[in-house]
Amino acid sequence: MKDPRDVILRPVVSEKSYGLLDTGVYTFEVATQASKPEIRDAVQAIWPGVKVKNVNTLNRKGKRKRNRKSPTMGSRPDIKRAIITLDPSGAQIDLFEVK
Repeated sequence: MKDPRDVILRPVVSEKSYGLLDTGVYTFEVATQASKPEIRDAVQAIWPGVKVKNVNTLNRKGKRKRNRKSPTMGSRPDIKRAIITLDPSGAQIDLFEVK
């Protein structure tokens, strides 16, 4: 089994993802090779006591960018996101915990 921290890379910080936090839906950037069962198991391993109800994934193609000094084009890396819905049992994920 893969290390859960290699599957879940970072949370997505955006207005839309913040709005979904109240409904128990969390958005993460995940490894491009990760499958839905691997993502579910990684979330449940990183945050014990959390039960995942549903996992939706989407692949985002990296933007093409123009190089400044030469007439060539580069591109940003492709990104895979996972939108995770938690079971409504009341468990939450503390993404930005203060210690």
